[in-house]
Amino acid sequence: QVQLQESGPGLVKPSQTLALTCTVSGGPITTNFYYWGWIRQPPGKAQEWMGAIAYSGSTYYSPSLKSRTSISMDTSKNQFTLQLSSVTPEDTAVYYCASTDCSGYGCYDHPNEYDYWGQGTQVTVSS
Repeated sequence: QVQLQESGPGLVKPSQTLALTCTVSGGPITTNFYYWGWIRQPPGKAQEWMGAIAYSGSTYYSPSLKSRTSISMDTSKNQFTLQLSSVTPEDTAVYYCASTDCSGYGCYDHPNEYDYWGQGTQVTVSS
């Protein structure tokens, strides 16, 4: 059974880069047909899919965040990471990593397609 755990700073200053790591246990992140995603939920708002990295290393990003977002993976550590640059207080949210083995074009950009989730980590952007 796949288990995911987010880690990283809970406080980031405006204009800096938010960086989070997701550690995966229960299976390799190179497992065929799996996608590893980042989803956030600002207070009082809906979940927002940010992007994902596939088992093959291909990356996919939300159009609204693409210019600021980078997702990568370290297969030796069974981890994948999120970097969100030039943050503002509007980036304050609970950030989740999650996984899906969905099939179909673009299925990985829907939060409800994700089967396994980390517990989430609060990130506050403030000076």
